[in-house]
Amino acid sequence: MIEIKSKETGQLLASVDSDSLAGADLREMQLNGADLRGMDLSGADLRLSDLVGADLTNANLCGALLTGAHLNGALLTGADLRRARLGAENPSRAAMMSKANLSHANLERADMRSAEIRQANLRAAKLDGADMRGTDFHGSDLCHVTARKGLFIKANLREANLCEADLRDSHLNDANLVRASLHDADLSSRYEGGFTVINLANLEGADLSRANLSNVSAEDTNLRNANLTDVDLSEAVMGGAILRRANVTNANFQGVELASVTMEFANFSKARNVVIPPYKKNLR
Repeated sequence: MIEIKSKETGQLLASVDSDSLAGADLREMQLNGADLRGMDLSGADLRLSDLVGADLTNANLCGALLTGAHLNGALLTGADLRRARLGAENPSRAAMMSKANLSHANLERADMRSAEIRQANLRAAKLDGADMRGTDFHGSDLCHVTARKGLFIKANLREANLCEADLRDSHLNDANLVRASLHDADLSSRYEGGFTVINLANLEGADLSRANLSNVSAEDTNLRNANLTDVDLSEAVMGGAILRRANVTNANFQGVELASVTMEFANFSKARNVVIPPYKKNLR
C-alpha cells in the first residue's frame, strides 16, 4: 500500500493498493499539493489528474500519460519526463503547466503539443526531439535548454528567454518569438545544407545578439527591429525576410542573397561580408 500525502500538511490524499506507482492508474485523482518527490511514476496514467502545486522533484515520469492533467505551479525540477505524453491536437485536452518549475527536467521526445506552459521555469531542461507544435511558452524561461531537433512549429514563445539555448536542427516555422531573447543561442545545423528552420517565424523586436544562425532557413521571417548584433548568418537562406530597422552591427552575411529581403532603415554599413543589391534604397 502506497500513501500519497500533502507536502504541506501531511494529510492523506490517496492510497494505492500496490507496491509501486509505476504504471499505476491515477486518472482524475485529486493530488493537488501532493508530495511525490523521487517517486517512480514511469508509465503511470495521470490523465486529467489535479497535480496543481504538487512536488514531483526528481520523480520518474518516463512514458507517463499526462494529457489533460493540471500541473500549474508544480515542482518538476530534475524530473524524468522522457517520452511523456502531455500534449494533444486540441489545446483543451493538453496538460496545463503554467508557472511550473521544470528546471533541469528531461523532456526528450516528449509529446507537448498545444500544452500551456506559460511563465514556467525550464532552465537547462532537455527538450531534444520533443514535439512542441503549438505549445504556449509565453514568458517562460528556457535559458540554456537543449532542444536539438525540437519541433516548435507555431509555438508561442513570445517574450520567452532562450538565451544560450541549443536549438540546432530545430523547426520553429511560424513560431511567435516577438521580443524573445535568443542572445548567444545556437540555431545552426550539424549537417551540411542546414536543417534549422525559422521560416515565417515572427521575431520582431527579438534579441539575437551573438546567436549562431549559420545555414538557417529564414524565408519570410519577420526580423523587424530585431537585435542582430554580432550574429552569424553565413549561408542563411533569407528570401522574403524582413530586416526593416534591424540592428545588424557586425553581423556576418557571408553568402546571403539579399535580393528579396526588406532592408529599409537598417544600418548595413556596419555589417560584415554583405553584398547589397544596387537597387536597394533607404539603407543607413
